[in-house]
Amino acid sequence: MNVTELLRLLQAEHDETAARADSLREQIGQLASVLAEVEARLAEIATSDKVIDGLAPPEPTQAPAGPTTVGQRVVTAFDEHPGRIFRVRDLHEPPGLPVGEPSVDVTRFRLGRLVRQALLDQPGHRRYRKRTSAALRRPESAQPTAATLA
Repeated sequence: MNVTELLRLLQAEHDETAARADSLREQIGQLASVLAEVEARLAEIATSDKVIDGLAPPEPTQAPAGPTTVGQRVVTAFDEHPGRIFRVRDLHEPPGLPVGEPSVDVTRFRLGRLVRQALLDQPGHRRYRKRTSAALRRPESAQPTAATLA
């Protein structure tokens, strides 16, 4: 291949590449124009969204569906069923609390504290019931004596 042919090939490749570059510049211009239109529309939508949010009345806040802590769940169970006698596992199973021994022991400790605070009665071994106002107002003669407890 001689120099003249090599120059012709290079010129042809140059012309082809230049034409391709011109085509890409044209596409870039078109895409930039479309992009500007889309961005303007997005800005309009964002403004409309803000206006609509400002016109809409605030949504009412909802209270949590139920108690969130184990202690709150336990107290709620006793409040909902004041005459019922519960075992610790009764308090864990329905609300989906863990029933493993460490968790049950913590609840047992909490129930013991509520018994000491006179909020619960303990009518039997590991059985708990909410102390009612009638139980708090029993006449002195109805209170168990040391002799009856022995």
